Amino acid sequence: MSLRDRIVDAALTLAEQSSWEAVRLHQVAAALNITLDDVRTHFREKEDIVDAWFDRADAAMLVEAARPEVAALPMRERLHHTLMAWLAVLATHRRPTRQMIVNKLEPGHVHYQIAGLLRVSRTVQWWREATGCRAALPRRAFEEVGHTGIYLTTFAYWMFDESEGTQRTAEFLNRLLGRAEEVEKICDWPRRHVKPETTQPGAAAR
Repeated sequence: MSLRDRIVDAALTLAEQSSWEAVRLHQVAAALNITLDDVRTHFREKEDIVDAWFDRADAAMLVEAARPEVAALPMRERLHHTLMAWLAVLATHRRPTRQMIVNKLEPGHVHYQIAGLLRVSRTVQWWREATGCRAALPRRAFEEVGHTGIYLTTFAYWMFDESEGTQRTAEFLNRLLGRAEEVEKICDWPRRHVKPETTQPGAAAR
């Protein structure tokens, strides 16, 4: 395991023992018997460890999407499998993960909030890429809004889901994707039922 990954794991272990807010980088260095400069080589500040933690979840999502049996599934099931794989990584340290999000939402952390919005956008884009979404504008814009809403709502639900294997989150996500599918069918109805224009006999001659 790389030192970068070991630093992330050590920080999360310390957070489990107290809280994410209480973790200090010098404690992480001491836990690994390395120097603070070794930590600084990989992370400029503690918040960068948060990004690395979510990067790990993004990577797991892409690995799940690349599995042939997942790639062969219908879109709704691909979206479900990949997002649940993303959450499965975070589930190993759910309480610190929840605390990371709460920390970003504190009023004095505007710069973290902006970074958090960019983080959401990045993960949603990877989620869409992983599942093979190919819509072009303007439909792509509507899909991105819908997927962002599903991602955020599911993530918020998952943070407080105490069910075994987060089964309730899986069912919740499935319902959200089902509703999105129904909305998509309604929006597509006019396009699928409009009759192509026909050329009247003799029109070309006039």
